[in-house]
Amino acid sequence: MSNEIRGESSGGQGNTDSSTPLVGIIMGSKSDWETMRQASEMLDRFQVPHECRIVSAHRTPEWMREYAQSAEERGL
Repeated sequence: MSNEIRGESSGGQGNTDSSTPLVGIIMGSKSDWETMRQASEMLDRFQVPHECRIVSAHRTPEWMREYAQSAEERGL
């Protein structure tokens, strides 16, 4: 699994640049990555800065709430 899913980096082009992400791809578990990877690859193709996160609304609702509340101030 790549670092972009774990949330260790963000941005487009493989999520290695320092751009502020414009799009957040959220999934409930690692198993969702096979599906969501296509969205990330398309954003890379169009050079749209983005971040990918695994955030379970069921297991970590507080983390999901914090992520959602901070999205606008982070540029998402």
